[in-house]
Amino acid sequence: MALTRDLYDDDHRQFQGVVRAFVEQHARPNADRWEAAGRVDRELFRHAADAGILGYAIAEEYGGAGLHDFRFNAIMGEELARHPVSDGMAGIALSNDIVIPYFADLTTPEQQARWLPGIAAGELIVAVAMTEPGTGSDLSGIRTSAVRDGNAYLVNGSKIFISNGQNADLIVTAVRTGPDPHRGLSLLVIEADSAGFSRGRNLDKIGLHAQDTSELVFQDVRVPAANLLGAEGDGFAGLMRNLPQERLSIAAAAVASAEGVLERTIAYVTDRTAFGRPVGSFQNTRFELAEMTTATGVSRAYIDQAIRAHVAGALSAEDAAAAKFWTTEQLVGTVNRCLQLHGGYGYMREYRIARDYEDARITTIYGGTTEIMKEIVGRSLGL
Repeated sequence: MALTRDLYDDDHRQFQGVVRAFVEQHARPNADRWEAAGRVDRELFRHAADAGILGYAIAEEYGGAGLHDFRFNAIMGEELARHPVSDGMAGIALSNDIVIPYFADLTTPEQQARWLPGIAAGELIVAVAMTEPGTGSDLSGIRTSAVRDGNAYLVNGSKIFISNGQNADLIVTAVRTGPDPHRGLSLLVIEADSAGFSRGRNLDKIGLHAQDTSELVFQDVRVPAANLLGAEGDGFAGLMRNLPQERLSIAAAAVASAEGVLERTIAYVTDRTAFGRPVGSFQNTRFELAEMTTATGVSRAYIDQAIRAHVAGALSAEDAAAAKFWTTEQLVGTVNRCLQLHGGYGYMREYRIARDYEDARITTIYGGTTEIMKEIVGRSLGL
């Protein structure tokens, strides 16, 4: 059951086919190995660049395709979210949706010439480091310091929960350059081969096992002032500039994930029998699936409208926050209900629904917790 969607044109659908073929060629054969290793091969980024699904928003002069249309990001995110073996591709989507915009939009021509060709080729893997052991959604609490020392900054502190952290070569790092909670924040690009920089352990998460998530440590790391993104003290504004797209990306993927879970669950209850009948023939099963399918369809229409607004430059921070908390909470609920329909087999990790259950939970936390998203929406009501 689905209404006709008119969000995408033939170019987007062709791009979707490229992503689907890439997943079959590179993700499916390696999914189990990546999950066991807790990270993907670095070569995946080069393969993605060669296929045209990494860094396509980067200008052509630096090796990208110059595609400044978020609908390409959205359709790629949907394809990856729906596919049951594409967990390891999360680092590619993260690069496109969240990190590359910092390098494309906040850099000087000199910085672009220095970094963008390697990023577009998949040779330089990127990450963004905001969260600290004592600071999550409250960016004003960032304590990692950057003290000016001649033509460089000395950086000290640590970050945690950093996606792409084990593989990253360039890390956009939120640092404190002054005492003001917001105007005292700046963004520095820290290169992973810098003296004093080290990666902590690859964190053992409940889900998303194929995506590396790391601790990062900075001990008197000397970072050239030429690696500053924007002006000193503009870091908070830079972070806020990119958060609506990050949250919309999470929301769009959450709806697609719910759709994929529902498709797989419908197939399961059609084949599985109990008391001599397909599980799907019981009224409770039909009612459960009817509710979830309808709710997901409503969210799909909602997110499509939000994507249109973002493409037009009209998506507000409040709208992005609302989309993020609504769709991710719905995803968690959908996966929980679908696991129940699988019975005892739903608790077995050999069935995809068990891993869907593990993977879904983080969506209400990363990119800003549900509680923070509600606070953003609530404040917009004048409360």
